[in-house]
Amino acid sequence: MITFDFDYYRPDTIEEAINVYKKITGQEKKAIYYAGGTEIVSMSRVNQLSFDSVIDIKAIPECNVIETKDDKLIIGSAVCLTRICDFGGYPLLGAVCRRIAEHTARDMITLGGNILGKIQYKEAILPLLLTDSKVTVAGTAGKSEKPIDRIFNEKPLLNAGELLVNIIIDKKYINNPYSHSKKTKQEKIDYPLVTIASVKNDDEIRIGFSGLCVYPFRLDIIFGNIDNTNPESEINNILNRVPAPIVNDILGSAEYREFVTRNLLIDLFNYYGGMN
Repeated sequence: MITFDFDYYRPDTIEEAINVYKKITGQEKKAIYYAGGTEIVSMSRVNQLSFDSVIDIKAIPECNVIETKDDKLIIGSAVCLTRICDFGGYPLLGAVCRRIAEHTARDMITLGGNILGKIQYKEAILPLLLTDSKVTVAGTAGKSEKPIDRIFNEKPLLNAGELLVNIIIDKKYINNPYSHSKKTKQEKIDYPLVTIASVKNDDEIRIGFSGLCVYPFRLDIIFGNIDNTNPESEINNILNRVPAPIVNDILGSAEYREFVTRNLLIDLFNYYGGMN
């Protein structure tokens, strides 16, 4: 139960949503955009989040689209993970989303919410980082298209009042060879010790990590440069490039996470035909 009162708005257009946000904040009140609401509701119930108004974006067509157009796949920020899995238009993204939470929660968790929420894992962003995806952002100055690392780089980077409208993925990457592995402490459905997603693009392997550090990140390697005679050295080279300390928490120690990651990377290279 949420113990405080708030106003609810459900705009039909991007422009209406931005104007409502501007009006509310102009009254020195706090407004937040709302789609799936899983995090907003759970945090509000324990008084970790408060606001005066929510602006529900689910009625905005651009935020709910999931379609291929020309050479792009476009997914709205309010599209839930279940729809992405069922759509099947991007197999790697579907595989990653299918391991996030359980089915009932995936019916509510949205792609935009997973990317911009407070939870550190943000697994759904990995296939987007690997494919140099772009995003459409709307604000008081209008709409603009940006690389995804302009709205997330270690943490969400949207300015106050900006709305993540949709994500744009270049179709040339969608059918590339890919892999996905997720290791949890006990249950199949849980936060990850480590999640690794990868795509092979020509002679390059792009690898995305979640759970290893406090934010998801991407590392690239040249497949032809892998030394099959010294796999330990190759794994060390990758781990030396990890951009932040390895997480040590109740799910697993830093040493155990590193052990799991080493084994997953060996499996990954073998999958693509190296380190045999």
